[in-house]
Amino acid sequence: MRTRSIIAGAAALMASTALIGTASAADNYKIDATHTNIIFIVDHLGFSNMIGQFQSFEGNFSFDGKSVEGASVKLTIKTASVDTDHEARDKHLSSPDFFNVQEFPEMSFTSTKFEATGDKTAKMTGDLTMLGVTKPVTLDVTFNKADKFPMDPNVFIAGFSAKGTVNRQDFGMKYAAGAIGDNIGLWIEAEGHKQ
Repeated sequence: MRTRSIIAGAAALMASTALIGTASAADNYKIDATHTNIIFIVDHLGFSNMIGQFQSFEGNFSFDGKSVEGASVKLTIKTASVDTDHEARDKHLSSPDFFNVQEFPEMSFTSTKFEATGDKTAKMTGDLTMLGVTKPVTLDVTFNKADKFPMDPNVFIAGFSAKGTVNRQDFGMKYAAGAIGDNIGLWIEAEGHKQ
């Protein structure tokens, strides 16, 4: 009986140690806004594709470099920072016709699942909240690099790219539907500093 208790105790200790090891294996990164771009692309009446971005955001991500399934991403965007390099258009995009920044000053993305598709690629699914509506979206992610910063070896950086599409009408953004594109292309280039 005592032998069984010792074995059970040892097994429990080993299991808890393994869990601690797994948790500590994931590195946490704070997004570096000066080297991150959150870009959107939308069809403009069939004539061209308009490109814009958000200038104010914050977030973090974590991964252990071995198993993408344990990775996570959280991002919060200030909607009033929408920027298409055209003041009048940005004012319209901030209005209730589009991002309604007075009522919804932020939108957010929180990952819920990662699925590896290659050595450095994955499908990232998460909850996007915009205009008070939360819907799942999936982005194709490419891990670019993780290494010491050449100009400062005390800083460790990881970077990734993500692309996908979001249907704006799913979130209640219906202005000029059928003229302005519904499927909005998303393109994120991100760097983060290891914490």
